[in-house]
Amino acid sequence: MENAYGFWPLVVINSFFFVIFAFSFTKPKTSREWKSLGAFSAFVVALFVEMYGFPLTLYLLSGLLQSKYPQLDVFAHNSGHLWETLLGFRGDPHLNVLHIVSAIFIGGGMLLVARAWSVLFEAQKKGKLAVTGPYEHVRHPQYAGFVLVMLGFLIQWPTLLTLVMFPILVFVYTRLARFEEEEALRLFGEEYQSYMIRTPRFIPRIRGRIGGE
Repeated sequence: MENAYGFWPLVVINSFFFVIFAFSFTKPKTSREWKSLGAFSAFVVALFVEMYGFPLTLYLLSGLLQSKYPQLDVFAHNSGHLWETLLGFRGDPHLNVLHIVSAIFIGGGMLLVARAWSVLFEAQKKGKLAVTGPYEHVRHPQYAGFVLVMLGFLIQWPTLLTLVMFPILVFVYTRLARFEEEEALRLFGEEYQSYMIRTPRFIPRIRGRIGGE
């Protein structure tokens, strides 16, 4: 275990990167926004502590895992990719389909957050409602992006703490989205109400195009 974990500088570097990324594209001002950033930061720190520091989840589940998978080196670093073990995957976990899907979710989520911020920033400078780019498909693309990032990490490296924290963070983002919608209704009135009707909150609609419509 000493050889596989205990890389605390990596914990700090990776946590710092994702926290700064989140801060840069949210620019929290209200107490609600600071709390959501704090919750996301806690998720990230808990994740990387177990990924590179100390494998708490593997330690707690070691007895169960060892009894079910006697050939498994429980505290080997690759064993932290629990879904691969539970689903019976073989080979390098970094090269299988789950890791590829997780990378797509994480990278796609980060791109969505960055793109949404640039659209929102331009709209705010003009005092207008952001309805283009990602905002054309969902009302809160930044929060959807953060959820995709967290979901990607849960696919890649699930831990007991992050599995508990994920639904809590989704709830936090949902409440924050509703509060922002109330503010937008006060500012933009019928324009935002119309936008709400045609645009879903987090999950884009799949529109079929029939006859060019």
